[in-house]
Amino acid sequence: MNSALAFVRIVIGLTYAGHGSQKLFGWFGGYGLTGTGQWMESIGLKPGKLMALLAGLSELIGGLLFAAGTLWPIAAILLIVTMVVAIITVHRKNGYWVTQNGFEYPFILIVVILAMTIIGPGSYAIHLFS
Repeated sequence: MNSALAFVRIVIGLTYAGHGSQKLFGWFGGYGLTGTGQWMESIGLKPGKLMALLAGLSELIGGLLFAAGTLWPIAAILLIVTMVVAIITVHRKNGYWVTQNGFEYPFILIVVILAMTIIGPGSYAIHLFS
């Protein structure tokens, strides 16, 4: 069980960190702060560059904490809030299914993060303050 928890934590956490790096630094094919900020302005999130910074930091920091299994509630809050904003601002109007750019995928990530938060990070984690 601890190996399975670590596997899920690491894959999801590092994927989020990668998305944050796309927004912040333009890594992995991302647009960096300027490009992401312009896109965020186009969907009504203003000021766009600040929103891109906040989203990128939430994904990067939350993802790394989640992957490490440390500061667990903070990691979960950062990642879930990011997905809720994505659902409200981008996906909700398109319905549920991801094939229509709906909220299916971010919703599933929220459910997985909540379930993992309830279960806990497992033994193979960096346990601070324990």
